[in-house]
Amino acid sequence: MTTTILWLIVAVLFLAYSNGANDNFKGVATLFGSGTTNYRRALWWATVTTFAGSVASIFISQGLIAAFSGKGLVPVELTGDSSFLLAVAAGAALTVMLATVAGIPISTTHALTGSLVGAGLVMVGAVNLRQLGQAFFLPLALSPFLALALTAILYRVLHGLRLRLGLQRHLCVCIEERDEQVHAAPDGTVMVLRTGLRLSAGEINDCRERYLHQGNTHLLGLDVQKLVDVLHYFSAGMVSFARGLNDTPKIVALLVAASVSGVSMPLAMTALGLAMAIGGLLNARKVAATMSQKIVPMNHGQGFTANLVTAFMVIFASRLGMPVSTTHVSVGSLFGLGAVTGTGRWDTIRNIVLAWVVTLPMGAGFAAAAAWLARSL
Repeated sequence: MTTTILWLIVAVLFLAYSNGANDNFKGVATLFGSGTTNYRRALWWATVTTFAGSVASIFISQGLIAAFSGKGLVPVELTGDSSFLLAVAAGAALTVMLATVAGIPISTTHALTGSLVGAGLVMVGAVNLRQLGQAFFLPLALSPFLALALTAILYRVLHGLRLRLGLQRHLCVCIEERDEQVHAAPDGTVMVLRTGLRLSAGEINDCRERYLHQGNTHLLGLDVQKLVDVLHYFSAGMVSFARGLNDTPKIVALLVAASVSGVSMPLAMTALGLAMAIGGLLNARKVAATMSQKIVPMNHGQGFTANLVTAFMVIFASRLGMPVSTTHVSVGSLFGLGAVTGTGRWDTIRNIVLAWVVTLPMGAGFAAAAAWLARSL
């Protein structure tokens, strides 16, 4: 095994780690953001279900492996060049990790696409622009808008269905005693006056919103809130599963294209799934805060709606071999919630969209530099 191949394996594992750090929490952001569960439980649920998706991708995501080896985008002889693939892996990994450190949810798919272009331009001076537009840019550009629209529509449908079934959102009233400092004596003694009580309603950090059926906690013998929570957990697990299903083949494609000897596809995908899991467990917190708390405030039903749209779109695209971004779809769904509820935090949304625009050229720049260095050496 050559030195270049060894560095390629290291770079691909680092890319998987970076992907897990930036992406793993996206599937369960609505669980944490809606107060359904705490950060640690949400993270472990994301880790387990993402890894399951990575394992499942061994059997049903072959189309993505072909797409992200660079076939059709660069000359065939380049797609098996380990130096080219090393540059692509390094460029994408650096891009994703920088965004993770900044707490910005970006697309590994976007970073990989930009890296394929940057490394290809340095190695051969050109890429197939038609293939780039049809196979990469089109699904990447359209998926967040489609997710936004589908989430807005589905939310209206499910909201109407909830009202027809007589399920009401139950908001508690929070009561908090307030103390005020009124005098500090020369000896340091502080006099405190208790000024009374503060009332607030619906503050998610102070009291947990619950669902009731016509004032009752049960419907057909089932606890309404537990049923909503179970469905929400299931939908979040579906998103994380879909992410593992969609992202793992894109990364393992770099090893497959290099024909790394002694590494079977099941072994490679399992190793990458583990690297994603570790990255998520160790470095997900900043992106988790952005996804869960800074895009749009949400309740259980809204989070469930966003997850359904994301899971459906990503699994469908994975089956067809379409390189959509789980990030674009999941964040696009949250944008849809913000639009339909009127509670979107548009400063954060604007910053995320700008980061998406920068991802492609940044990935291309890092990969181009890595390719130039590889050629020089």
